Amino acid sequence: MSHHDDHEHDLDPPGIALAAAPAPDFVDRHGRCLRNSDDDQAWADLLAPTRRRFLRSAGLVAGGLGAAVFAGSAHAATPDGSAALGDPAFRAVVPPRDVGRSPWGDHTANEPATRPASVRPRDGATGLPDAPRPYTDIYSYHAHVYFDEDTYLKAERLRLWVTERFPVELGNWNFEPRGPHVTPSFYFGFTNDLLPVVVPWLQLNSLGLTILLHPNSDDPRADHLYYTLWVNRSQPVNAYGMKRPGEPGAPEIEKILPNIVPTRTLET
Repeated sequence: MSHHDDHEHDLDPPGIALAAAPAPDFVDRHGRCLRNSDDDQAWADLLAPTRRRFLRSAGLVAGGLGAAVFAGSAHAATPDGSAALGDPAFRAVVPPRDVGRSPWGDHTANEPATRPASVRPRDGATGLPDAPRPYTDIYSYHAHVYFDEDTYLKAERLRLWVTERFPVELGNWNFEPRGPHVTPSFYFGFTNDLLPVVVPWLQLNSLGLTILLHPNSDDPRADHLYYTLWVNRSQPVNAYGMKRPGEPGAPEIEKILPNIVPTRTLET
């Protein structure tokens, strides 16, 4: 039998050594005799390589001894004297349950699944358009740049870059939701001839902001919901309440009247 095996067999039987063996004394560099606390000694015995092998072979780490060590070390009280997490006396404090009946009633689980009213533009009997729309139905474009309190400096920088380089129609700062746009934003409108320049420019210079690009046709509702392009991630647009073409109160086709004169040559 090897010296290593002799050492492991000299250990006390499982469950006795860690619980009953006195914590050893040792002398520090100042000559003072120090003694481990029972918890410290239990951890030392548990983590010592030879003892760890012994405990693993005895199945104690996964059984009662490991739990006992953790439970014993968690019985300390919190600074205010209340029971610490892990103490058997610990009880989480949670708000009481609400009392009453749900305003949705008690039978929502029994509601059948039915097809909602269609929200697609120009629905036919099949729910699909009969023919594609000609691209010349687009008169101009809008770009809506969204921002929040963490990204407004990026929006300010992008707005400046746009006004320095493009002959656009620039709107006001919208620091609150406005129209179908549910977050702060600013917008600029541009004519069709700028589309192949503005789109790639925004893709490269968005600064990570979410940007909605939509055409202006005779159906502003569909323009905001179905005919959109997005730079970076998309976000909800609350345009379902907008009127369809021909309905009372339907908006007119958007006009673009540039109010910006560029001051810098566009980089190429």
